[in-house]
Parts: sequence; structure tokens; C-alpha cells
Amino acid sequence: MDAAQQEATARARELQRNWYGEPLGALFRRLIDDLGLNQARLAGVLGLSAPMLSQLMSGQRAKIGNPAVVQRVQLLQDLAGQVADGSASAAEATERMDEIKKSQGGSVLSNTTQTTSSSGAPTVKRVVREIQSLLRSVAAAGDIIDAADALSSSHPELAEFLRVYGAGRTSDAVAHYQSHQN
Repeated sequence: MDAAQQEATARARELQRNWYGEPLGALFRRLIDDLGLNQARLAGVLGLSAPMLSQLMSGQRAKIGNPAVVQRVQLLQDLAGQVADGSASAAEATERMDEIKKSQGGSVLSNTTQTTSSSGAPTVKRVVREIQSLLRSVAAAGDIIDAADALSSSHPELAEFLRVYGAGRTSDAVAHYQSHQN
């Protein structure tokens, strides 16, 4: 690589740092490691060609041009965090990656699935994930289900809460949360 190419790559990585918080090579390598993927699978989930992913990782290209792909990157980062903190299993992660792959960006995912609103305030999804994380840090999903079963006859609403937030999917918990916001 000559000096001009090195300078262009350094500039692209700096732009990536400004746009995405870090160079895409580092971000994508972390997703690959955290989610147990290879580059081809990551490219497929994101909806990029393998050469495009490689160009973004190496700094030959600076920007992801498709907003839906940017949103999929954000969703994968959220998922990797859930796998890391134990709130999502490997099987759940695989299923969620298939859902992420099918997402079309803003038309499919509403503002309630974003982690912060335009004002910077936590959104429903962020609140729900915090509740899930707290419950799952106290007990394993199986224990939470057992507790819910024990409470179901005397306290059915509390049992439902434990099942939905302690062992359910985030999307179901978001729907539950929203249905109780009256």
C-alpha cells in the first residue's frame, strides 16, 4: 500500500470513528467474536456483499450507504451485548440474527424499538431491557418460570410479569409494557 492509499485508509477509519463510534473493522471483528460468526455470515445478516464488508473493515470504504444496514449493525450490537450479559442464549441469538437479517430498517422497526428517543430519554425497549437484565441477574430463566408457576394461582398478573420479563423475548415484553401504559 502506497502513502496515498495509507492516508485514504486512515481518513476513512477516522470518518468511521466519527459516524459509528469506532472503525468498522474493530466493530465488525467484535460482532464476529461475540456472536460466533464468520465474515460471510455477518455480511449475510447485515445484507452486504462479502467484498463490501471487507472493504468497510479494511478502510477502503468509509460509509455504509444503506440506512437499513446501519440499523442492522445497531441491532447486532444490542444482541451481542445481550449474549455477553447472559440475557440471550446462543440459540436465541441465532433466531434473532435471522429476524435482523429480514428487517428492512425504519419501516419495520418503530421508534419504540430504539434504545433512546430523539430527546435522549430512555425508550420503552431500553426500559424493558433494564428490567429483563435485572431479573435475569437475580435468577436463571428456569427458576423464574418456576417462581411464576408457584405464583400463578394466587397472583396471576405477577406470574405473567415474571414469565414475560424474566424468560420471554424482548419484543413480547415491549408489547406487555405498552399494554400497561394507560
